[in-house]
Amino acid sequence: QLQLVESGGGLVQPGGSLRLSCAASGFSVDHWAIGWFRQAPGKEREGVGCIASTDGVTHYATSVKGRFTISRDNAKNTVYLQMNNLKPDDTAVYFCAADYLPLQAACFITLTRYNYWGQGVQVTVSS
Repeated sequence: QLQLVESGGGLVQPGGSLRLSCAASGFSVDHWAIGWFRQAPGKEREGVGCIASTDGVTHYATSVKGRFTISRDNAKNTVYLQMNNLKPDDTAVYFCAADYLPLQAACFITLTRYNYWGQGVQVTVSS
């Protein structure tokens, strides 16, 4: 059974940092592009960024570019979202998701491409 589990969320002050993890089980994450998405209360789910299965190619939403970094450790079957200089507007439930794109140096921040989703983890940025 393919499963994704996020962890690392919590409460952080504005300007602080958090690192989210997305641990995969039941499949090898190195054949999949992994996307990060978030959903704030009363808002639609939106793309944050993604990392390709090959060559470490990443793409980011404009709102997080320069502050967030996605990386992967295929040996641990885990993808990370490093979030720096967090702002109150970053408060949301964060989800990781998998898009089957083996040997592709490309990924897409498009919700409908992703077939497998984690349960989400809460990130709250507040003083």
